[in-house]
Amino acid sequence: MVDVHTPEQRSFNMSRIRGRDTKPELVVRSIVHQMGYRFRLHRADLPGRPDLVLPGRNKVIFVHGCFWHRHRCRFGRVVPKTNARFWRDKRDCTVERDRKNRRKLRAAGWEILTLWECWTRKPEERIVPRLTTFLRQ
Repeated sequence: MVDVHTPEQRSFNMSRIRGRDTKPELVVRSIVHQMGYRFRLHRADLPGRPDLVLPGRNKVIFVHGCFWHRHRCRFGRVVPKTNARFWRDKRDCTVERDRKNRRKLRAAGWEILTLWECWTRKPEERIVPRLTTFLRQ
């Protein structure tokens, strides 16, 4: 199947995909802040640059996009029709990098919580209970 966009349009669209300060990340930040916790953002000295870092509790939170990190939901199971091999390889590398970063963080004594983009659509059902349990442990 041929791409419906010109290479310039596709390049522009892809350039707008952000790695930080995404809507799902802002939803999680807001909830954690409302719960009374303070955190640091994207600490470069930690593997994977976690989205939220609670240094006093040795806890980190990742907010993953379902497509990019291959969540098991319907958004993560999407298979692009154009350039399929490229996208499969790119997403495989992302998942493997996530595994390595989690391993390194655990070895350094950090506790990890991963939240998914699709869960932010109903945060009171999916995110709040997980955050409450994770942060109060």
